Amino acid sequence: MHQDSTTLIQSIAQFLYSKKGTALLAIDVRGVSTLTNYVILANGNIERHVIALAKEVIEFLKQQGSTPSYIEGLSHGDWIVIDYLELIIYLFIPSFREKYRLEQLWKNGKIIDLHGIQSNF
Repeated sequence: MHQDSTTLIQSIAQFLYSKKGTALLAIDVRGVSTLTNYVILANGNIERHVIALAKEVIEFLKQQGSTPSYIEGLSHGDWIVIDYLELIIYLFIPSFREKYRLEQLWKNGKIIDLHGIQSNF
């Protein structure tokens, strides 16, 4: 990740929001998780939308010089993980987000203010 982390998280959240991603949530998990420093969660409407969001955010970050170290779920679209090491992006269909409630894993993390982007979650 080349940009200031907060600026990068804001730009990713804004990008996902502009592509109709919903229930956006960003969490600073430094000190809470050993896997990563930041987590972004968002919903797509259906599997195709989630896949499109994933492909577009990967391309968006590629244009900024970042390549994911790991991607899982791109062929199914119900739950996609895009790992950039210090940042992990989780994209879901709403029923999977509700079922797994990953936010609870990092309930002691700090919610990052996404400057006007409504979370709806």
